[in-house]
Amino acid sequence: MAFESLSEKFQNIFRGLRNGGRITEADVKAAMKEVKMALLEADVNFRVVKSFVKQVEERAVGEDVLNGLNPGQMVIKIVHEELVKLLGPDPVELELRPGLDVLMLAGLQGAGKTTMAAKLAARFKKNGKNPLLAALDVYRPAAVEQLKINGEKVGVPVFSVEQSTDVVAIAKAAYAYAKENRFNVLILDTAGRLHVDESMMEELSKVKEAIPVDQTILTVDAMTGQDAVNVAASFEEQIGITGVILTKLDGDTRGGAALSIRAVTGKPILFSGVGEKLGDVEVFYPDRMASRLLGMGDVLSLIEKVEAEVKVEDAKALEKKMRKGQFDYNDYLEQMATMKKMGGISAILGMLPGMGLGNKGLKNLNTEESEEKLKKIEVMISSMTPYERSHPDAMSLSRKARISRGSGIPMDEIHRMVKQFEESRKMMKQMTGMMGKKGHRNMRFPF
Repeated sequence: MAFESLSEKFQNIFRGLRNGGRITEADVKAAMKEVKMALLEADVNFRVVKSFVKQVEERAVGEDVLNGLNPGQMVIKIVHEELVKLLGPDPVELELRPGLDVLMLAGLQGAGKTTMAAKLAARFKKNGKNPLLAALDVYRPAAVEQLKINGEKVGVPVFSVEQSTDVVAIAKAAYAYAKENRFNVLILDTAGRLHVDESMMEELSKVKEAIPVDQTILTVDAMTGQDAVNVAASFEEQIGITGVILTKLDGDTRGGAALSIRAVTGKPILFSGVGEKLGDVEVFYPDRMASRLLGMGDVLSLIEKVEAEVKVEDAKALEKKMRKGQFDYNDYLEQMATMKKMGGISAILGMLPGMGLGNKGLKNLNTEESEEKLKKIEVMISSMTPYERSHPDAMSLSRKARISRGSGIPMDEIHRMVKQFEESRKMMKQMTGMMGKKGHRNMRFPF
């Protein structure tokens, strides 16, 4: 998970400050020395680290902080505020103008431009736009085909010119086609290289000269660390960029790119890629990322994920079934499917305060083992007949034996799953009873 190592170090550093009473200037400086080392190890730009630590120290050693009621928490608050400034400070959503808006995705090979182009197209389409994808990567084998497949998956057409290697001509033709057919967003998927070179920059510049490109967005692989910052600086200097998209933020990255790019280039991080699915793209919220880094959770993002996956009417219907004790195995499967769409147990717990990145309790919880148990439960339920799934009370010993044979899971695990389900059902009925008629407002995601 992105930032896990850095987050764990932050939480270890501030644990003493958070739990202690009076702190001294020496305590603050000792903590900031550790923060400096943690940031450098996370591959954050040295100048950025130096400036960040200086800003925090200047604010944290003031008389109002050291003599306050809880100086340790005040220092953490200052660190959070400075992290937000470093990352943002405010989220920047792409503002598409009326008419045809042209977005050019640039970046090195392997940064995930082609997949991100389709992700953005899907996002724009969901928001009521009429996007068109254009395949300008004529060098990488199967790049055009990959874009077509992804475009088909998200229901967005792809413009390409067979057998042509003239990128500028393809861009012109795509722009003309988009105007003629009343598309209002044109996304150019350009070719990358293994490293920044003159021919790539020249090609991108010619495209920008040939058609009116409104947004030049750099797609950067967050896992490349400090190199990502150097790449961003080169693109900004040579062709000019309006913003950055960080991909692979769900990977095992040290986080230095996200914490350095804004400070080095002055350009905002617009979106983050948080998974391989074509819906796994999010607006980059600096304050939420800072909170997750410091173990404060990200409840707003969790709520948004829930609201995106759970319809209000479905939640009301489920709450009604739970109130009457009619929650069945079909509902159980549906809740597990919803949790998967939200990223699974680890992603959900990572957004809860105190359970986030680097939390030792979360590691001890062994989310991988929990995910495996959920998979087993899914297999068990899938081995039931439709009648058994909708009538949990009919679960006899012979039925359990048949489910065990059908799923290949030992009988004792079947017994355990059925018992846990029955206990959960009783608890849900009690909870909804206590909540009253307006319970559904607080029961959007009852698992």
